[in-house]
Amino acid sequence: MPKTLLAICLALVSFNAIQAHDGLRGRADKHAPAALMGDHLHDPGEWMIEYRYMNMYMDGNRAGTRRLSDTDAVAFGATSSPVTNRGASPTNMTHEMHMVHIMRGMTDDVTLYAMVMLPSLTMDHIRGPMNPAGPGTFFTTHNSGFGDTTIGALLRLYSDEDDDLIFNLGGSIPTGDIFRTTTIPTGGAVEQPLPYPMRLGSGTFNARPGVTWKRYFEFGSFGTQFQTDLPIGRNYREYSVGDEFRLNTWYSHLLSRNLSTSIRVENLWRTNYDGADPMTPDAVISTNVESFRGGYTLNLGLGAAALLNGHLLNVEFVPMLHQDLDGIQLETDWSLVASWSKSF
Repeated sequence: MPKTLLAICLALVSFNAIQAHDGLRGRADKHAPAALMGDHLHDPGEWMIEYRYMNMYMDGNRAGTRRLSDTDAVAFGATSSPVTNRGASPTNMTHEMHMVHIMRGMTDDVTLYAMVMLPSLTMDHIRGPMNPAGPGTFFTTHNSGFGDTTIGALLRLYSDEDDDLIFNLGGSIPTGDIFRTTTIPTGGAVEQPLPYPMRLGSGTFNARPGVTWKRYFEFGSFGTQFQTDLPIGRNYREYSVGDEFRLNTWYSHLLSRNLSTSIRVENLWRTNYDGADPMTPDAVISTNVESFRGGYTLNLGLGAAALLNGHLLNVEFVPMLHQDLDGIQLETDWSLVASWSKSF
């Protein structure tokens, strides 16, 4: 009889622990803020589908930490190393992205995922002193289509009632077009390839390993994530994009079980490109310069999430707090990310 009673007690404790584990991960804060991914797993056989929208806005140029006007950006190019912006200088850019994200739990400790991306890029420019279409005039270029495809597996390294430690074994496939040409910059006089920030992908297979730790409390959750994006070799245009390292820390606070707010701090480091596309001369525009692609950015994320009948709505506004850029580049002013997801 004592052995039977002990077995019942142990079973009840185990059941309550499972209920508590599932309960903490069934609230509005069950996912990280909207701009982050790779932070949660799914039960075996469970699917999740997600639509995610991102809009990033860049206005004005920056050299190091110093902001430059449009005319200053053209003048700066005359004395930079290498000399640039003789043909044109970018003035602002909008980077929109539509993403479809699918996840499936394979085992208790392994979840597979894939994401298809459709970027839409629009950049405004002012023509420089050597442009045949006329210095000081303005033009706009646009590019859109399929971006690189992301695939990977999330592996549970450790989990208890309150904590999750997850390793992201991810990567990307070069499905985005990296070479399109236009005559718009020169008013139809000369055809030239779109510069690096206007291209739809990296052109290389990229490794994207990362790790996430999350801890749940009765009133909210805390998390930190280190994520990378590392190109493997050079693409067929003879260059590779820079390495990327992101360190994020966030706190989500529950207003109710189905509604939460979040605050996030992001440190983002990028290195300069390796190699060079032979058809993108440095002197034409600063967005062609491989050594003007790296730098450091500090971002703040302010978000909210709502869980409505199993549908998770997640939104985050991300203003830039500080940037220190290599050479001269468009600065990032803010981004907005919103998503809908459903598990079944």
